[in-house]
Amino acid sequence: MPGRSAAPAYRWIAVLPPLALLVGAPLANRVHLLVFGVPFLLAWIVACVVLTSGVMALLLALDRRGGEPAAPVAPAPGREID
Repeated sequence: MPGRSAAPAYRWIAVLPPLALLVGAPLANRVHLLVFGVPFLLAWIVACVVLTSGVMALLLALDRRGGEPAAPVAPAPGREID
């Protein structure tokens, strides 16, 4: 598309949390261990959710550091931009 620049390579980090869930969950399901009193699979899924938040925060920080402009936010219907 004209006018679009290629995404920075570090954005591939965003693939890690879904990959951890898709690949790791079947493997973690075979482990019969309790982590803080919950099954290992549940602890794995919670860790992936926390990892997702951390990765998104990291990507936001990298985007801001790189000076890349954020996507414009459209106003809510019925509201005007001042």
